[in-house]
Amino acid sequence: MSAEARVLALEALYAAETRGRPPNGAGLPSRAQRMVDGVADHASGLDAAIERASRGWRVDRMAVVDRCVLRLALYELLYTETPTAVVIDQAVELAKAYSTARSGAFVNGVLGAIADANPEATPQD
Repeated sequence: MSAEARVLALEALYAAETRGRPPNGAGLPSRAQRMVDGVADHASGLDAAIERASRGWRVDRMAVVDRCVLRLALYELLYTETPTAVVIDQAVELAKAYSTARSGAFVNGVLGAIADANPEATPQD
């Protein structure tokens, strides 16, 4: 997955979230579209896994950008062949670029906890 596709997917997820609509990858380049549609298809399982790993942070209380970055990265970790280190690094960079000063560390911590706890696990929808 290219960095550009991740940015486009993040933008689509963020737009859907702020408008209160389900994400839809229609009209995006194919890689970004697959990511957005994958996040939409597995949203409840992704959110459950994020909440288990975030220790005291409900998904609905997270900053919108952080929530979207985490969903996107977790989908990529669980459903693509992209190496874990690449996914986490790219997610941290997205969080740093588009969210708060502390978001990179938060995203790194949550994704690291998920990867360390059970690298073979998939979320339950």
